[in-house]
Amino acid sequence: MSLSTVSAANGPFQSFNRAEWRDLNGHFSYDLTAHEIDNLHALNEPLTIEEINDVYFPLAHLLDILIQKNKDTHTHVNGFFKKNTQTLPYIIGIAGSVAVGKSTTARVLQKVLSLLPNKPKVDLVTTDGFLYPNKTLVARNILNRKGFPESYDTKLLLNFLSAMKSGEESFEVPVYSHMEYDVLETEKQIITRPDILIVEGINVLQVDSNKGNHIFVSDYFNYSIYVDAQETDIMDWYVNRFESLRATAFQNTNSYFHRFADMNQEESKVMATQIWNEINRPNLHENILPTRSRADLILEKGSHHFVKNIHVRKI
Repeated sequence: MSLSTVSAANGPFQSFNRAEWRDLNGHFSYDLTAHEIDNLHALNEPLTIEEINDVYFPLAHLLDILIQKNKDTHTHVNGFFKKNTQTLPYIIGIAGSVAVGKSTTARVLQKVLSLLPNKPKVDLVTTDGFLYPNKTLVARNILNRKGFPESYDTKLLLNFLSAMKSGEESFEVPVYSHMEYDVLETEKQIITRPDILIVEGINVLQVDSNKGNHIFVSDYFNYSIYVDAQETDIMDWYVNRFESLRATAFQNTNSYFHRFADMNQEESKVMATQIWNEINRPNLHENILPTRSRADLILEKGSHHFVKNIHVRKI
């Protein structure tokens, strides 16, 4: 399905180009330092203050409106029931393909939301930590399916989100190491009563109806974002990232991918293209791209990794 489908005049989304979107931000901005910006973006994913000003501050402004509306509703419902229950975390899901820039989007959004006037506590969790350990994937003969729906401990992820929406004090979340290409057995991320929780991963908008599940990850979201781009661009970004990692992180003898360290540039390109075509492309078409229309907002990137259009679900 093309973006022209989801953004047609009679479709569920209204669309804004970058300039139109930038002008919607009436009041929210902040001067980030070059060091702060450098800490937010991932490898081979450029990030500028213009991108933050044009895209993410208006997005934070919109989300602030929705979050405040959610708090107002909570207050009125408390009054109706004559209760004084705590406000639950406002949960934002971020989905999209491998290599499309979800992690940068999630980190930037975490940063700008934490700068809102009431300085909310914003936590970020990636679903990589909810992948089954490699030993489990090997035992099930699905190590080469890592990233596909069956490779995730969805029950644990749902338990975590249920705990957050039940007002539990804290929850231990598994941590994933890209260096070791595995879930770390001895390390946990402790999430304690965030005001806003961002959940980022390729699988967060998926509906696995084949297993007869009646509860989905996205059922716990207050808002969802899909990071989108042309497939040819995403593949190029993946291949270029693989080559950059081969020349850097893969040189570490502790890296799971150290065996690729001695490849030359052409061999690296061939290997990355093969991995894309055999694993990431099928996963994109079978499981990730079909979830795009379920998002509340779509960030559409151009070939240089910068957002060029924003599509927002009509209310």
